[in-house]
Amino acid sequence: MCGRFTLTATEADAIAEGLGVPVETLAFYRPRYNIAPTNEHFVLRMEHEEREVLRARWGLVNSWAKDASAAGRQINARAETVDTRPAFRNAFRHRRCAIPADGFFEWTGPKEQRRPIWYHRPGGQLLLFAGLYEFWNPGPDGREATFTIITTNANRLVSEVHDRMPVILSPEALDEWIDPAQEDVALLKGLLAPAPEGLLAARRVSPLLNSTRNDAPGLLAEEPPGQV
Repeated sequence: MCGRFTLTATEADAIAEGLGVPVETLAFYRPRYNIAPTNEHFVLRMEHEEREVLRARWGLVNSWAKDASAAGRQINARAETVDTRPAFRNAFRHRRCAIPADGFFEWTGPKEQRRPIWYHRPGGQLLLFAGLYEFWNPGPDGREATFTIITTNANRLVSEVHDRMPVILSPEALDEWIDPAQEDVALLKGLLAPAPEGLLAARRVSPLLNSTRNDAPGLLAEEPPGQV
């Protein structure tokens, strides 16, 4: 699964360049070191044949939902069933997106001593997770956008800790995935593959990440293997 992730660039310019959007559309941006379910983030979608940033909350809430209680259960969608499961199949057809990130976490060790591992690109480059977005109406303030991250089988590096990982879209796959006019299910599902070996590095980081309240650069400092 993918239960926490990061986007740590200090300036929005590099993110805007990587996404192919005007930097002015990221005026709200701030670095995040411990993005957790139900937090607000943003996604990249295609609207009228143009890439567009959409602010959205993590944890997909379906348009027909009466409340947001499903959000925590729908932070991830499995690649194998994303086109058939009722909660996701309509968004798979019409509302595919990419989630900007630069790393994600998995944990090792017993419950009392969980140790986070940060998976990221060695050079700190942008990652784009495959996702879906949806709108629902929480009340008088109007509709809210929410999203889910699609997971697939882990590659060899991540499988040492967990059997699932987020789908990381290649630059070549991005436009196919977010294009709402693309209706070839076989082609789309073919994009939902494990990351190639060598794309990611792993770093043991601070156990302070265990709390979703913590969100600071020092959380990603490398921790010695034997430290608790």
